[in-house]
Amino acid sequence: MKFCNYSFILYLFIFLLPILLLRTSATLSTDQAALVSFMSSIFLDPQGALGTWNSTIHVCNWIGVGCNIEKLDVTKLDLRGRLLIGKISPSLGNLKSLLVLDLSQNYFQGQIPPELGFISELAQISLASNFLTGEIPYELGRLNKLNYLNLGGNNLVGNIPKSIFCNGLSSLEYLDLSNNSLSGDIPMKQGCELKNLTYLLLWSNFLSGYVPLSLSKSKKLMWVDLESNNLSGELPSKVMEHMPMLQYVYLSYNEFVGHDDNTNLEPFFASLANASNLQELELAGNNLGGKLPANIGSLSNLIELHLDDNLIYGPIPPQISNLVNLTLLNLSSNLLNGSIPHELSRLKKLERLYLGNNSLSGEIPSSFGDMPHLGLLDLSRNKLTGSIPKGLANLAQLRWLLLYENHLSRPIPPSLGECINLEILDLSHNQLSGIIPSEVAGLSSLTLYLNLSSNLLTGPIPLELSKMDMVLEIDLSTNNLSGTIPSQLESCIALESLNLSNNHLEGSLPNTIAQLPYLQSFDVSTNELIGEIPDSFQASSTLMNLNFSYNKFYGYVPNKGMFSLLNVSSFLGNYGLCGSIKGMQSCEHRKARHHFMIWPLLVSAFGMTLSCLLVRALLLERRITALSYNRSDSNSSKQIICEEPKYPRISHQQLFEATNGFNYSNLIGSGRFGRVYKGTLQDNTKVAVKVLGSSSISQAASEVSGSFKRECQVLKTIRHRNLIKIITTCSKSDFKAIVFPLMSNGSLENHLYPCHNGLRHGLDLDLTRLVCICTNVAEGMAYLHHYSPVKVIHCDLKPSNILLNDDMNALVTDFGIAKLVIGDDNDSFSVHDSASFSSTDGLLCGSVGYIAPEYGLGRRASTQGDVYSFGVLLLEIVTGKRPTDVLFDESSSLQEWVKSHYPHNLEPIVELAQSRFVSFAPYGVGSCNNKTLLREIVLELIELGLMCTQYCASTRPTMLDIAQEMERLKQYILSPIMLMDEVHLDS
Repeated sequence: MKFCNYSFILYLFIFLLPILLLRTSATLSTDQAALVSFMSSIFLDPQGALGTWNSTIHVCNWIGVGCNIEKLDVTKLDLRGRLLIGKISPSLGNLKSLLVLDLSQNYFQGQIPPELGFISELAQISLASNFLTGEIPYELGRLNKLNYLNLGGNNLVGNIPKSIFCNGLSSLEYLDLSNNSLSGDIPMKQGCELKNLTYLLLWSNFLSGYVPLSLSKSKKLMWVDLESNNLSGELPSKVMEHMPMLQYVYLSYNEFVGHDDNTNLEPFFASLANASNLQELELAGNNLGGKLPANIGSLSNLIELHLDDNLIYGPIPPQISNLVNLTLLNLSSNLLNGSIPHELSRLKKLERLYLGNNSLSGEIPSSFGDMPHLGLLDLSRNKLTGSIPKGLANLAQLRWLLLYENHLSRPIPPSLGECINLEILDLSHNQLSGIIPSEVAGLSSLTLYLNLSSNLLTGPIPLELSKMDMVLEIDLSTNNLSGTIPSQLESCIALESLNLSNNHLEGSLPNTIAQLPYLQSFDVSTNELIGEIPDSFQASSTLMNLNFSYNKFYGYVPNKGMFSLLNVSSFLGNYGLCGSIKGMQSCEHRKARHHFMIWPLLVSAFGMTLSCLLVRALLLERRITALSYNRSDSNSSKQIICEEPKYPRISHQQLFEATNGFNYSNLIGSGRFGRVYKGTLQDNTKVAVKVLGSSSISQAASEVSGSFKRECQVLKTIRHRNLIKIITTCSKSDFKAIVFPLMSNGSLENHLYPCHNGLRHGLDLDLTRLVCICTNVAEGMAYLHHYSPVKVIHCDLKPSNILLNDDMNALVTDFGIAKLVIGDDNDSFSVHDSASFSSTDGLLCGSVGYIAPEYGLGRRASTQGDVYSFGVLLLEIVTGKRPTDVLFDESSSLQEWVKSHYPHNLEPIVELAQSRFVSFAPYGVGSCNNKTLLREIVLELIELGLMCTQYCASTRPTMLDIAQEMERLKQYILSPIMLMDEVHLDS
């Protein structure tokens, strides 16, 4: 019997093994042919991913190809993020044993081949973040073993095939069709079942109709995102009540209504009672009516609740205080009334509370001061009465306090001055009385605006207001303030707008007010001011809006300088004024009257003035002597160029050979002062050779030479991991070049705006990587500004001057127009330039769109100018718009366009950023795809970008501050505590 068994095994080995080998060979041959056909449909492979796909290498060793253990056939094709440009070949349908297909994060165009629906073994498909068009093939619904399908972030149109939801993909766990242009309803009719579905992402499409009842059979759902569609009907309570695993529900910006003819929200919140792990619920921007039910308090693990922009009425139920884990509560822009329940103070984790634009009445609960993490409190546009609680001073984290347009009365509590992190304070349009407390006026933390207008405030303008040296706007108009305008306001150097109109101010105008370097708007109309209007207002280069009307000003008003932009409406009600402004009465014998007034002053002050002039002349002479000494030292250092012996000597001939004769095919960049070529030295070192040369006939050779010396001087001085390192230089009378290591991943510009054949494609970096890159840049720039042996001002920070190495770490490059300075930014001397502003200083301007506004006014290069450019870079990354794009409606720049949406209309920008970053990320969930985390990071980047691009240079943060903030953001987004478990294709 044993002999028979051995004989049978021997028979199998001798006769069946050749058959198996032949079958294996045939399978591999078919699979290889399918992959070769797929390769032929690729137009561009910039990373060389398909370079290994040749006959000399076994198909199972091709990049991105996986086979089973016995290498019988191809089971996996993973080419995500390879920047491939082309079409998806139908030949992939011949890979009969394929289990995993991932072509996401590329630039595939055209339609999805229906042939993919014939790969019966497929378990996972990801074609996300491409440029695919057409409809979703019906055939994909035949893949009954498919558990993961991600087609998000494409340009797909038409209806969702019924086969996706019915009769086919019964094993589906993850479905992402978001951020396309799909229409029609969700085709999940009665009898359809997706019992294993865990993630359903259909946001940002044009879907209509109801949420199908059959979805209730998907009891394992954790993440439901139907946001930004045209879905309608009642809130899907009968669907949600069968989903105990729910964690994230996004139904905002649809057309949902409440139950019982839009009068009852209780059934919906009751349906979520079993979802004990629910963390985020977003229902904003619908047509929801009815009252907030008491059972809303049963969602005890909720972290964020968005119910804003609806039609919800009635009081806020005190039971909402049971949501003890809330960090954000948004009930703004509804029809809520009644008083604010003091029980809200039990929400100890709350960070942002939005109750604005309702009809809430009564007093602000004093217990609000017991919410230790509250950073934003918006109670604006309600009917609140009583006083501002003194306890708000306990909110150490408070940054925004918005109480405007209420009926608040009594004095402003001085204790508000203890809110040392406050950036915005708006108490306008109330009935507040008493004086402006000096403690509040001295809040130096205010960086955006102070608005106390339209109240009943009395007394003088406090001198402590001068401590607000970072605030952009002060509005004290329409009160009963008296006394004079303090000249100390000249210390508010960041001010862009100052409104003191409609008060009882008297005395003369301080001429120092007009000397504020960034003041654009100044209104003192309807007061009791007297005297002549100081000439400093006429001489201002920043003022655009002025109003001196209805005071007691007198004297001559010239039609020169800033006044040439005004008409008589800025001077109405001042009967002592005359001049050449159109519509103003003319002056007769002006000079005689002028001399008559000035002469007594000259006589009385002559003795004291003469002695003062002598002293000041002596001090001036000493200063000029010191100045000349410093300038001579600066000029001597101009002779230094890169000729230190530690740099290797490379001849012009060697560079010529390395770049194939500076051949056009090796050109990787060009700019104002020359071109950059890639090359390989004799020792196989990959290099980038920047050849300096005039880019136009009109460009002087001296400018090119100056750029060469300037860049050499910078590169010789700096040493930092995020700044480009120099290999050597080559300098002859007719040839100048700088040699750098070649950065394999090109510039940030290439990744933000990748293109092929002149066609622009989408983003190819996720938000995590971009935050890391910006952190690298900030750290490099902070070194230049604060730690370099000689301070360096880059002057041309932009994406094309940020290179990425093998590890995608960023290095700042191109110091051709940089400035090396000694001293601080307010009194600096350039190592390379004279102290006077000459035509060559036009180099400071940098690149259009990134240039700080003060440079256009003739101011010197400064570190704040680099900060401005960095801020533009952040806004560019968030919006996906170049600062030179003509896409900003009536705004003059990218930052003005973003600023026009800030802070109350940022949602469209945030949603756009979310769609770009979420659709790009590999699987739609996880570290970069948590929509809440994304939203927070995007908002942080917008705020930081706006801070960096403030018109007033002195109010911008330093690069050191920015580097610390970016590092904090990076750690936040990478923190394991914040990250969700990712759904991996390999799992």
